[in-house]
Amino acid sequence: SRREADEWIEAGRVSINGSVARKGNRAMPHDLVLLDGKPLPAQPKTVYILLHKPRGIVCTGDERVKNNVIDFLQYKERVFYVGRLDKDSEGLLLLTNDGDIVNKVLRAANAHEKEYLVDVDKPLSANFLRQMSQGVPILDTITRPCLVEQTERAQFRITLTQGLNRQIRRMCERLGYEVQRLRRVRIMHLHIEGLQRGSWRYLTQEEIDLLQASTAQSDNAAFSAEADEE
Repeated sequence: SRREADEWIEAGRVSINGSVARKGNRAMPHDLVLLDGKPLPAQPKTVYILLHKPRGIVCTGDERVKNNVIDFLQYKERVFYVGRLDKDSEGLLLLTNDGDIVNKVLRAANAHEKEYLVDVDKPLSANFLRQMSQGVPILDTITRPCLVEQTERAQFRITLTQGLNRQIRRMCERLGYEVQRLRRVRIMHLHIEGLQRGSWRYLTQEEIDLLQASTAQSDNAAFSAEADEE
């Protein structure tokens, strides 16, 4: 952590090109950085993965939990999910070992879009669609105005820029509807098209470049991945 690094520097344990490091020094890729006289281990290659999470898989890093997403993915390196989906939800999940991207995408203040298709238990009314888009009182707040579009008799598309706990389900319940199926189909510019349920793929370089460019001005203060759940 940054705090640990500062403590190591203050203790004189870090050197850059043979000189004892001071707080505020910058190290370039070609510099020789030593901790207690030994080179730092190489950083793992940054990976970005899109998973089409099926129903029944639990977004948790606790491998003691049955059907957890880490065991399901079976990836060779440690990765973190960006914005959880609850056990009964399905759809697009971004996983990465890039901690900055995790924080930047999740923070509600950064207003990054996530899009969902939602099936409910009865036909939609004009009043329901209007209230969903204008804001619904849940969890001691009112949800942000959002884009809502009816796609079928009892199905709608919703685009959120925040991630309150079980937000869509709570919004629907408050208005007298029950969610039957919830699928996340987009995270920012990343789409689910062509990704079969249960399968995953790496992001293309173009997608990575756009992800980094889209989050370049975002706040990356620490944020819990466990808090974001639709």
